Amino acid sequence: MTNNIQGLSEARARSILDEEGYNELPSERRRSVLSIILKIISEPMFLLLLAGGILYLIIGDVREALMLLTFVFAVMGITFYQERKTQRALEALRELSSPRTIVIREGMEKRIPGRDVVRGDMLVLKEGDRVPADALVLSCLNLYIDESLLTGESAPVRKSCDNGAAEIGHPGGDDLPFIYSGTLVVQGQGIAEAKATGARTEMGRIGRSLQSIDDEDTLLQKQTARIVKILAAGGLSLCALVIIVYGLTRGNWLHGILAGITLAMSILPEELPVILVVFLALGAWRISRSRVLTRRTQAIEMLGAATVLCVDKTGTLTQNRMTVSEVYAKEETCAVDSAKPLPERFHELVEFGILASQANPFDPMEVSIRRLGETALGKTVRLHGDWTLAREYPLSGELLSVSRAWKSRDKSGYIIAVKGAPEAIADLCHLDAEKIAVLSSAIGRMTDKGLRVIGVAKAVYTDGPLPDRQHDFIFEFEGLIGLSDPVRPMAADAVKDCRMAGIRVIMITGDYPGTARSVAEEVNFDRLDVITGPEVDKMTDVELRGRIKSADIFARVVPEQKLRLVNALKENGEIVAMTGDGVNDAPALKSAHIGIAMGERGTDVARESADLVLLDDDFSSIVKAVRMGRRIFDNIKKAISYTLAIHVPIAGMALIPVLLKWPAALLPVHILFLEMIIDPACSVVFEAEPEERSIMERPPRNRNENLFGAKAVSISVLQGISVLAFVLGIFFFAINAHRSEDEARAMFFTTLIIANLALILINRSWSRTVFSTFRRPNAALWWVLAGAAIFLTLVLSMPFLREIFKFDRLSLFDIFICFAAGAISVSWFEILKIIDP
Repeated sequence: MTNNIQGLSEARARSILDEEGYNELPSERRRSVLSIILKIISEPMFLLLLAGGILYLIIGDVREALMLLTFVFAVMGITFYQERKTQRALEALRELSSPRTIVIREGMEKRIPGRDVVRGDMLVLKEGDRVPADALVLSCLNLYIDESLLTGESAPVRKSCDNGAAEIGHPGGDDLPFIYSGTLVVQGQGIAEAKATGARTEMGRIGRSLQSIDDEDTLLQKQTARIVKILAAGGLSLCALVIIVYGLTRGNWLHGILAGITLAMSILPEELPVILVVFLALGAWRISRSRVLTRRTQAIEMLGAATVLCVDKTGTLTQNRMTVSEVYAKEETCAVDSAKPLPERFHELVEFGILASQANPFDPMEVSIRRLGETALGKTVRLHGDWTLAREYPLSGELLSVSRAWKSRDKSGYIIAVKGAPEAIADLCHLDAEKIAVLSSAIGRMTDKGLRVIGVAKAVYTDGPLPDRQHDFIFEFEGLIGLSDPVRPMAADAVKDCRMAGIRVIMITGDYPGTARSVAEEVNFDRLDVITGPEVDKMTDVELRGRIKSADIFARVVPEQKLRLVNALKENGEIVAMTGDGVNDAPALKSAHIGIAMGERGTDVARESADLVLLDDDFSSIVKAVRMGRRIFDNIKKAISYTLAIHVPIAGMALIPVLLKWPAALLPVHILFLEMIIDPACSVVFEAEPEERSIMERPPRNRNENLFGAKAVSISVLQGISVLAFVLGIFFFAINAHRSEDEARAMFFTTLIIANLALILINRSWSRTVFSTFRRPNAALWWVLAGAAIFLTLVLSMPFLREIFKFDRLSLFDIFICFAAGAISVSWFEILKIIDP
């Protein structure tokens, strides 16, 4: 169909792209610096800082007010950095999520991003593809398009070839030569010339956006929002209590309001939502570097909980690089050797195998058959480049075969070539039981060698117009073609990694049991029992749930049966990840907890139904994504644990001195300094933390595990209470040792900063000691530690800063005491790691 079509040159395509822009609808504008600032201003923490600054101005402390303002700008800078980093990650994902399409440029078929399609491109249309632009159909075979997105009509419409229309009309109705961006090819194939792209398409005029990243709240975000509301409500209640107690007991209501604001700032866990936004966005970007595109952020949460990976054989466990290894005709078998000529008795089989394939094939199986034909038949008259394709009978769920009817210049009637599943070809040829038995024996010998087997037949039709059904031809069986597909080099190791991680791998393939078993054995499956699609059909749902517990290989499975298999696994309590590539795989992909579409050979409708898109179709990439998903969840847990832990001593030191009528320990400026450490630590340091060494040696996470579970919260609170006890002890010691109020405050704050840094270090890993984690690279960690140390040194040594922070000069011995107390305050957790690693 693509013969003699040149299409645009690359230079001309680039020129049109520069002139008209990318083939995409106007998207949400990138957030400006001003919008980010406005968002920060609306945050509760900023409003509390503003209120504190106003109170300092009222009581005449202009220097303190200016310091608060300075810190506000610093916090803005950190927030701005986080926002832009997240935004860049999302933009990179949107670039990857652009659907792929096949165009003809300079006489060659090329797969390009849909956003790169330009006006004048020749589009190659195939079943399951999204149409990338409004276009005019130049040639087609059995082409049906689902235009429901534009018209609301559920029935697909039949398309015809160009009838000389001057311009593209409105959608709707059969036998029109127009196709529209965003619609779906449900049957057949064709060639079309792009006439409008981007906002100039029918879709663009309607103004509906198809390409967007799902931003609905995840389970983690909902849990976090609930915790934030609870803590915020508690913080505001305690804030009011502190103001009342301070005002009544000390008679200074302005300072009471300042103390209340300080307490509210200390309790408000503003970092928790930031952690999830940053971790999930950057996590999706990191997963994309493993050649897996995240379309829905829920998938990141579920990856670490997956217990079953259902994968296809062809192209996922294998390389999808087909080579014809063996042919069978007239009850004889011949191994194909490129160094030896193919015996003539097999020439007709190869001839009709080529005629049953695309003229310019894209499918690896058809490419390998044509390659063999060019080598073996090149000097014969069995290659028919001058024949005209009259009609194609596409593959269907009822009949797994493809027929092509050809018109020869020197023969009357039509020559029909068909290829497909051997049982479908046997059905079309009406073979008797004896011939089917012989054929089954030959198929078994080939599949036991791991070969993928297809049947080929021929027919001649001279009875007038071509019929509508393949069964109306009288076919003559030609033989079998066996194709080998080498296993991917990393597949066996990836299956082993899954087994160690407690993840069961199930192969679901349309191939024969022998082929499936051979590949499974090569990639080190534990169980080699096979259940076939026909056997699945005979089982009740209850029987299937029982059998699926002990079988890891399902062969001769059609796409409709995949949904039953997924549902059976789900009913058994499994968390299911499922791969698929075809239109009919979409229900199974949607039903699975994690739907994984093939990026290279998958259809657009499969990709749209999936949570993840496997850009290189490699099984090992799925395992990398699972590993990354576990790491992301681990790091979120570490960041939240650290955040909860550090807020305990901050809140305690804002509340307890007020209740005990001690001098105020924490001021708003102190909390701002702490936020300068906490914010980058929880959103940058922990996000960049490498994975735990045993991450793929533990069972999958329970999907119902609460991020704020009793164990995690208990450890965080204990860490916080431990730090609070030491900093409170230092403050109490200083006061009772008749140190000045500013000196006591400096000692307490120094201890708290050291303890804060120690909390970061111990929470990098809950299984490895601090000293062992130093060997793990994390550049952001050292920037945060160095920045905190330098700034603390400046605050303690410079009189101007000491005055703002209400500190007094400390001796080296005092600093040593503070350093020791801060480090020792969390040392018990290191001992716990050694006792219970």
